Amino acid sequence: MVDRGLFLTSQAIGRQVAAMPSELYLIRLIHHPTRRAFPGERLWTAGQLRNVATVRFLRIRNREGCDVYIQPYADDRNAGYVLVDLDHADPAVLEAMRANGHDPCVVLQTSPGNLQAWIHVSATPLEPAVATTIGRELAHTYGGDLASTDWRHLGRLAGFTNQKPERRLPGGWLWWVKVVHARPGLAPKASALLAAARQAPAPTRLRRTPPVARCDDSRAARLEVAAQALETYRTWMERLRITERFPQPDWSIVDLWIARELLARDTPVAEVEALLRFGSPNFPRRHGHPDDYLSRTLARAALPAPRRRAVWAAHARPSSPAPADSARSNSAGGQ
Repeated sequence: MVDRGLFLTSQAIGRQVAAMPSELYLIRLIHHPTRRAFPGERLWTAGQLRNVATVRFLRIRNREGCDVYIQPYADDRNAGYVLVDLDHADPAVLEAMRANGHDPCVVLQTSPGNLQAWIHVSATPLEPAVATTIGRELAHTYGGDLASTDWRHLGRLAGFTNQKPERRLPGGWLWWVKVVHARPGLAPKASALLAAARQAPAPTRLRRTPPVARCDDSRAARLEVAAQALETYRTWMERLRITERFPQPDWSIVDLWIARELLARDTPVAEVEALLRFGSPNFPRRHGHPDDYLSRTLARAALPAPRRRAVWAAHARPSSPAPADSARSNSAGGQ
């Protein structure tokens, strides 16, 4: 008896990897309920990914609650592919990308209204800073997620369900990640993107000068401040193990914790405010008065931290990972 689901998943995987050819692919499985990755990382060739046994293994993990992520792999470099994560995408965004010579080789619909586009910008591996700069510029140009522009950021693998509860369809049905477009080839304006990225100043951490003094009206200056803020915010999230401890963080609390850490290190208030404004995920979120919110957060962060650590201790214990069998997979991923 033909397993139609297995056939459709295999077909979707085949279309995606054929349109973004690479010697190896990194696959990561993230158990969504616990936000824990399966131990280890697995590298597969395109042929191995299309193997029936591999597809069955990934489908079982997906049914157990794991999201399935992929990235063309080139060791400590970017393989030449840049991901643009388009949440709540305008239907015309793909036409705009093609008109500008930024044609994606792969476009996936990861949930209703949300797209992920892979753009092939180089036939040879790229320096991490160059790939990240291109990712940021494309995200700014097309309204992509600025938190998903790192050179190592993973995208979803087609043919599997999106496990995020907020992405479910009416009736609680899971959304299947679908291939919208798949055609191999470098973007027509890839060389221009590379040239501009290599001329751009290397990203640095936030400097110890008030950001308002550096925020002139030029687009380049605004991009620099936003990029630095995103990097610093993400670094502090890793130090505080936010994603490990909290599957769905309250970003207002995370803002407070990060502000408190920075102020304790004598970081200027103006710089901490800029960090939260440009680095906090989806800021200003639902805050009707962002400036008032930032003022109150900074005022609370300047107060001595409470002595009780019970909440920290309770959350410091990691959740149990998803059950694993003798076949092992992968580590942490994206959207």
